[in-house]
Amino acid sequence: MQSANVSLPHARQVHRCGTWSGPTADKVMLDYDGRHRRRHFMSGVGGLEFLLDLPKAQHLRGGDALELEDGRLIAIEALPEPLVEVTAADKQALARLAWHIGNRHLQVEVTQGALRIRADRLIEAMLAGLGASLRPIEAPFEPESQAASPPGAAHHAHEHHHP
Repeated sequence: MQSANVSLPHARQVHRCGTWSGPTADKVMLDYDGRHRRRHFMSGVGGLEFLLDLPKAQHLRGGDALELEDGRLIAIEALPEPLVEVTAADKQALARLAWHIGNRHLQVEVTQGALRIRADRLIEAMLAGLGASLRPIEAPFEPESQAASPPGAAHHAHEHHHP
């Protein structure tokens, strides 16, 4: 880490995947948890140290770029992590499994014909009991983003009961 009297460059802006181009000064490789940040010291794979300093916490996705104060770009790469790919006999059965995953407020990535969740033995046992086919994989985790509530909408208070 740099000396305390040397100011680190700050990254205060995120450019979403597909909205930026050009050379990058470095890249950071982060798992899913490491990509949800507001303010955090980071070190790129090439050794560039900087401070992520966003106005509010947000989720970074693979392919995004951070812009440093001097205009340099830092690429975000999503690291592979242990996931489980969930498939079913047909679309209706897969939709039923998706409902059970969502009812437990789990993060899920929707792919062509499959769902991806983080590895969790208890959830895997439940899904297998419901007829799911499960395959452990290593891949970057890019779950569906939580939809923003419209202005004035009431927050979901979790007052319902789960089976």
